[in-house]
Amino acid sequence: MVYTSQTTSKPTVEPLPRLPTAALAMLTAQLPPNELAVFGHTPVRSQPYPQWPIADARDLAAITDVVQSGRWGGAPFPGPQSAKFARHFAAMQKGQTSETFPVPMMNGTVTLEVALRAANIGWGDEVIVPAYTFQATGTAPIMAGAVPVIVDVDPQTYCISPAAIEAAITERTRAIIPVHLGAQVADMDAIMAIADRHDLIVIEDCAHAHGAQWRGRGVGTFGHFGSFSFQSSKILTAGEGGILLCQTQALADRATSIVDCGRLPSAKVKITPQNSEPSEIEQLLQHFLQCGGQEPGFSLGSNYRMSEFQAAMGYVALSRFEAQRQEREAMLAYLETRLADVPGVRVLRRDRRHTQRSFYRYIFALEPEQFGAAHEEVCLALHAEGIPCTTGYAALHRYALFQPLRSHLPVPSLLPEKFDYSNLSLPAAEQACEQAAIWLGESVFRAGEQGIEDAIAALKKVQRNAPILAAAKSAFLRMAEK
Repeated sequence: MVYTSQTTSKPTVEPLPRLPTAALAMLTAQLPPNELAVFGHTPVRSQPYPQWPIADARDLAAITDVVQSGRWGGAPFPGPQSAKFARHFAAMQKGQTSETFPVPMMNGTVTLEVALRAANIGWGDEVIVPAYTFQATGTAPIMAGAVPVIVDVDPQTYCISPAAIEAAITERTRAIIPVHLGAQVADMDAIMAIADRHDLIVIEDCAHAHGAQWRGRGVGTFGHFGSFSFQSSKILTAGEGGILLCQTQALADRATSIVDCGRLPSAKVKITPQNSEPSEIEQLLQHFLQCGGQEPGFSLGSNYRMSEFQAAMGYVALSRFEAQRQEREAMLAYLETRLADVPGVRVLRRDRRHTQRSFYRYIFALEPEQFGAAHEEVCLALHAEGIPCTTGYAALHRYALFQPLRSHLPVPSLLPEKFDYSNLSLPAAEQACEQAAIWLGESVFRAGEQGIEDAIAALKKVQRNAPILAAAKSAFLRMAEK
């Protein structure tokens, strides 16, 4: 069960959501005296954390410009707003050394599928994915016709384990999708070394890591592809949208064609070689083809184009992003020094090669036996204290949103044995997802030092009362049995 707090409204301080008042009174009567807001006491923080997303007059002006331009959709692709946004995003993300070729898309889920298809990965192929990720990472290979192979994570970082990748490689393995998660970056040096040895495609899932850098270079530029999301809750948002950073122009051309219904990428529309001008006959032939509804085809594609509205919003968000990233990074450093004062809390290991931090959610770990309660009860109690938090994703092989066998898609329908996870054991991911991980909302890091101090005060308060939470859980279960 996941508990979240909306940052756009007053923090919820109601005890035990959906528990009737009479049942709450019965439960509270069975407990020792305590100070927890979840049982009706005063919360640590009553002031809401800063709302997200942020908008101002620049967003309204950008949308107005698109409306008045008459160019709303993504065709011809890319539109001027989409091209501008993609170009500037790539310039921000590439860091110091990498050349990248950006392709804007309708969201940061299809980016993964398009990357696989652009790399000619499909039927009979295997794609290695981490157990700790959103379901889209595992679904993308299926949509492309391949089989996701779920592997464990490093318990110190919660990112994909290079050793687990190596152990999972077979003659059918074609790609790896590492995920940068919870203010952490996967070990891209080790992953790229493995990929080079085995001739594998690497698609970095960077939906949580806009602006993060590894060895001074933006994530998403180490692999053959880097996938980014601009969904509403992401730290760089256009409401929806995505960008795929491609390592070569050839990969970008293939991705562009898949996004734009299979059309020849606009830079390649000329039917003359290189950059020479078409002859009059060639111009006439091209005109007849287009007037007759015939367009030069390049691949089998679909319509995954980014709209001009999304791109305009994304471009404005870029102008605010770096200041927001620096604010979050500074407050994260402050939080980690304060977390050391809380018994039973473990800060995930930061690699020295992770030179710039940027994050969608911050994850720390509980040691449940030392803390005195598991993360579900702790998140519920923190939520009531006014701290936006969640227990995060379930492990992918136990994730309610990841149900390949309930689909009628070709791969799980024809290869159901590949999707039987009943005997799959991934202990590091399972321990993180089911007992230890706590995700703090990004808004905690945009409320100054007081916002951090409130989160620490709430965590300490919950830790002092951890035995009460354990007793409450037992009492609640007894009540539920009656």
